[in-house]
Amino acid sequence: LSVTGHVPFGLICHPNKQHMLYPLGCTVIIQDLDSKKQVFLHGHTNNVSCVVVSRDGVYVASGEVAFRGFKADIILWHFQRKELLARLSLHKGRVEGLAFSPNNLYLISLGGQDDGSVVVWHVDQREAICGSPASAQNSGNATVVVCSSCRDEMFVTAGNDTVRVWELDLPNRKIRPAECRTGHLRRVVTCVKMADDDSYFYIGTSSGDVLKMNTNNKLMTDFGPQKKMFSLGVTALVLLKTGNSIVGTGEGIVALCKGSDYQVMKKIQVQGGVTSLTCRGQGHQFFIGTNKCQIYRVNYTEFKEELIAACHNEAAHDIVFPLGISDLFATCSGNDIRVWHTPENRELLRIVIPNVTCHAIEIMRDGKSIISAWNDGTIRAFTPETGQPMYVVNHAHSLGVTAIAATSDCKRIISGGGEGQVRVWEIGEMTQKLVEVLKEHVSAVSCIKVKKDDQECVTASLDGTCIIWDIVRFVRKQMFLANTLFKCVCYHPEEYQVITSGTDRKIGYWEVFDGSIIREVEGSVSGSINGMDITSDGAFFVTGGDDHLVKVWDYKGGAVTHVGVGHSGNITRLKICPGKKNIVSVSADGAILLWKYP
Repeated sequence: LSVTGHVPFGLICHPNKQHMLYPLGCTVIIQDLDSKKQVFLHGHTNNVSCVVVSRDGVYVASGEVAFRGFKADIILWHFQRKELLARLSLHKGRVEGLAFSPNNLYLISLGGQDDGSVVVWHVDQREAICGSPASAQNSGNATVVVCSSCRDEMFVTAGNDTVRVWELDLPNRKIRPAECRTGHLRRVVTCVKMADDDSYFYIGTSSGDVLKMNTNNKLMTDFGPQKKMFSLGVTALVLLKTGNSIVGTGEGIVALCKGSDYQVMKKIQVQGGVTSLTCRGQGHQFFIGTNKCQIYRVNYTEFKEELIAACHNEAAHDIVFPLGISDLFATCSGNDIRVWHTPENRELLRIVIPNVTCHAIEIMRDGKSIISAWNDGTIRAFTPETGQPMYVVNHAHSLGVTAIAATSDCKRIISGGGEGQVRVWEIGEMTQKLVEVLKEHVSAVSCIKVKKDDQECVTASLDGTCIIWDIVRFVRKQMFLANTLFKCVCYHPEEYQVITSGTDRKIGYWEVFDGSIIREVEGSVSGSINGMDITSDGAFFVTGGDDHLVKVWDYKGGAVTHVGVGHSGNITRLKICPGKKNIVSVSADGAILLWKYP
């Protein structure tokens, strides 16, 4: 369900017209356009910064971001076999761009601003031929690289006030640049497209115009549009056989432009700035990727956009299933709540509240409302079908609402705040009344779970305590203390034990009756555990956290039975679906991953 929109030109339609590729965190996803089936290419240890497919579709190459001063790898993949062929490691810090030569002889790679070099690799021998600084001392960084359409030995790099055409001299193992002159125009280049016969190449700039460059004499022959029409820059460009072009801009406009004066014939507006435009086949259909993590499909003749994939573009904080329904679930992130349909992997509903952050959500047992906790200190309730607001509890907590739960009779809400208070609210037909304030915790409440009989609840807090409350008499029953920030807590289905976890990476089993610890198991080698959920029969539970792994545990044995690798961000929450078919996990990079259970 995840799309990453922040990689420039990251969305690519494969030449076989059947598949689409895009990076997500440290994986590259290959998705079948008809069946929507996805295959993951695992191999990078850090986020993917660029991806490219060879012209015949045989090879895929992807580059990554590394920590400053460390080597950033380029991985060469075989598309059909989905296997890693080679790791090419020379650039430091970041791989900015990649391009295959037209006959797959060479792969050209461009390093980021800490690296600043361009390197030519031999694809068959999997080794570097030569390298050179990508731009002159007196100009800015190069950020884009494209290959010639006909000759393997020529390529173009461009960036901040620099455009160069390079020639590869294979016998001497050297690359020689020729500077291109753009006259009086000083431009930051955002995208480059080469004509089919190599006579010209076209440059999209952050100023919102397109420059036409002659490949032979390295001079600018034309630029347009003369008056500024494309605000926030030309970020993507497609040249059509008719001489027209499709232009994508930073403000989310995709325009069909005529000839060299770039007169707009048709245009559509999409959500977020355009980061990718890619054609399927000859361009009768094309796809748009935006930095708001949306993918659109457009048929060239109608020129109308159709949203085919969308995802959170900020960290996802929570995931919940309605009672007994495994095909629907809701997630929250940044300023929105979204409801998803599992069989079709699509978004059914989006509720957006601008400029505030949603920390936690819960679906009432009767399915009539979604209740949510927000950082402005309010509790908001919405209808699950239409997303209409039902009621708002203002000033519920002074430092934002951080956790929320509801009783099974749907008459009460228990909320936890950033200041550590736990509050019980009575929900009537038209009224929301504060019943009781429970003051014990001294730091933010991270998780609340209610017992099935609505008599008691357990709250976990970042102050290192878990408290079991009697919510009939409103007194504390038990308190568990540990040297950790508790992130999550779960009742065992028989409700005589609870399991907790947090930043000390240990999973604790506690006796509800007297608050004693039964045992502790090491939950993770690195990083805190942020989410856990237990099966309805209590035999297994799942955990996820900052080590990016989903783990399935045997409850009685306290041992890991299965491990899921796939996230590239810290896992914030995860749930087992009611029918025990899937596990759904959400992470800090906005990804939602569905796993087969177990």
